Amino acid sequence: MKTTVVNQSESTRVPFLRGILIRSLLDAGLQFEEAFELATQVRDDLPADGEISTDAIRDRVFSLLEEQGHLGALEPYRLPLAAPAKIQVNSLSGTSSAFSRGKMERYLQASGLKAEKAEQTTDMIFDQLLGAGIETITTCQLGYLTYLCLRQEVSKKAAKRYLVWSEFQRSARPLVLLICGTVGTGKSTIATEIAHLLDIVRIQSTDMLREVMRMMMPRRLLPILHTSSFNAWKALPIQDHKERDRDQLVADGYRSQADLLAVPCEAVLHRAMEESVPIILEGVHALPDLVERLPQGFDAIMVHATLAVLKPKELKARLRGRGAEVPQRRAKRYLNKFDSVWSLQSFLLSEADRCDVPIITNHDKDKAIQQIILHIIHEIRRHFDGSPRDVFGTVVEDLKDQAETEPWYQLLPHLGD
Repeated sequence: MKTTVVNQSESTRVPFLRGILIRSLLDAGLQFEEAFELATQVRDDLPADGEISTDAIRDRVFSLLEEQGHLGALEPYRLPLAAPAKIQVNSLSGTSSAFSRGKMERYLQASGLKAEKAEQTTDMIFDQLLGAGIETITTCQLGYLTYLCLRQEVSKKAAKRYLVWSEFQRSARPLVLLICGTVGTGKSTIATEIAHLLDIVRIQSTDMLREVMRMMMPRRLLPILHTSSFNAWKALPIQDHKERDRDQLVADGYRSQADLLAVPCEAVLHRAMEESVPIILEGVHALPDLVERLPQGFDAIMVHATLAVLKPKELKARLRGRGAEVPQRRAKRYLNKFDSVWSLQSFLLSEADRCDVPIITNHDKDKAIQQIILHIIHEIRRHFDGSPRDVFGTVVEDLKDQAETEPWYQLLPHLGD
């Protein structure tokens, strides 16, 4: 039984749902891992099979936010609870929603802005809208004001990236992102965070596809499928292992396993493109040439990146960390075969270089995510290069005279003209 949350002001009784709290914390500006950890802590502190008031939960969240140093999230988290949002955003489809600073911050980050700058820009725009007494605004008006704000307050490059991302978002064309890398390079973590930033709900791991295939094809029929990617060479029908070059053996074994995984990988990507939905495929088997096997005729934007950890000591530390966090991942096995892991990474980097795929060094997670986002925008710009008028519509013409001579925030009184 779940703990029941009692809202006395609205006379409601609902079960506590960690996911709802995570979403509120994300909207307040926390990163996913931070929101997940804090919401889990709140859940674990709740009385089992009991009741708790919304005020008590709110106080507990405030306390944890302060303890963990998330002072900037206190006010954004408090506002939705204290009063309804004062600004409504009306979309072209006719729907209306409250202005969300968390969503806007993520949108700006998706366009290539760093997290701190995205937060500052969002606060600046929100404060100016409130100060001008704006109660309703259209998505086109908000988009154009944001573009002008970035152009004047940040840089022309940042404004252009925002324009490209906004045009792509309005196009309904799906993004297909492939993230490759050997074990321990952070593929799953980075894929999850990028999916959150870009609002992508489908993430597929090649490891999971391999596990499904293992259930369908027993070891005695396909032994190479039941090995690790860096150890697959041991299942090759080769008699002279000791006389062969180790690096070539690792590459040949990996290639043989990757060829088997190419079939389900193609199927997953093909289905996503048929349904025109964005997807991230991450895993050691997400090779650059996988894209070449896909049928032509789809209008998806294909982006590929390879993650790497270029210092052996750091990669070993990461592998030890995997074992400490999740014992089932058997760090000792990876460390005992580290030479093969390192050899496989060298092969993957060579393939990335051969196919002109960017290699992202993951020594700092936030920087790696930023580099991948910028790479995505760069690829999107090959297909989208519209003007503000093309993206935001007639509002650009309506505000043209003022936009050429006045600061962006002085355009607010003219929105209703």
